[in-house]
Amino acid sequence: MSAVTDLPNREPVIANIQQAIKRQDYNAKVEPGDPQLSAAQAEAELETYLRHQDHLSYQVNNLVARTLLNVDTRWQTRKLIVVGQERLRDLHQGAIVTSNHFSPYENMVVRRGLQMKRLYLISQLTNFDMTGLLGYIMRNIDTIPLTDSVHYVGKTLPKLMAGVLEDGHNILIYPEQEMWFNYRKPRPPKRGAYQYAAQLKAPIISCFVEIRDTGHAKTADFNEVSYVLHILPVIYPDPEKSVRDNSFAMMHQDYQQKCKAYEAAYHQPLTYAFKQTDIAGWTGRLRGGA
Repeated sequence: MSAVTDLPNREPVIANIQQAIKRQDYNAKVEPGDPQLSAAQAEAELETYLRHQDHLSYQVNNLVARTLLNVDTRWQTRKLIVVGQERLRDLHQGAIVTSNHFSPYENMVVRRGLQMKRLYLISQLTNFDMTGLLGYIMRNIDTIPLTDSVHYVGKTLPKLMAGVLEDGHNILIYPEQEMWFNYRKPRPPKRGAYQYAAQLKAPIISCFVEIRDTGHAKTADFNEVSYVLHILPVIYPDPEKSVRDNSFAMMHQDYQQKCKAYEAAYHQPLTYAFKQTDIAGWTGRLRGGA
């Protein structure tokens, strides 16, 4: 797969990444202008989502959106390199998939690496407000919204996830939370994905995406990049441990696996001191020096 996201104005984003690293805030929001919803707006959108799931109109749009996405995924990832696919041979149940979060489109890499099996995506509710084709796709593929509602996160969301897992499908969650554009390094995860995995007795398909600079110019400041998906050892909850203990143990193992995958892929130790090469494909400089 060879691509550069078409998101404009990357300089402020890279500056925000640098500042977040200085604060050691590795899950910070760095994209300026992300949509914001009031509590009332979020509740209304969530109710609409839940109400429409069983409607024929959604089922039709879901089929159309999944077909469009699958066709595009097969084309965009036709040259994708997948390492470690054999680790999934003995997995015969729905699982939670974790991966590093660096592009709105990197779920295509995971889909292809999992052999185009049906994949659900946990996504912030604000992403449902995207416009154009991407917005249509986000609203109508197998996307499960995430909100700040305590009742929803604690009660409704686990039920939705349990239904998907019981049907044998996988759910992609980004434990790094916020997208950091073309950022190569794995970031310390939040515990939510592992809490659900432990609670629902689901394994973790641990993934790390290596981003390679092709050397072919795409824009004035960016080269095209290509991806290598590393499927790491599957992580299973320990039946002898509590949900809480399992969540911490699975989170720690997943992060350590991703760190080792980074060091093996890039042939250097993982530190969070910022370098230009941390942003894959970037050939420019921030004003003021970077």
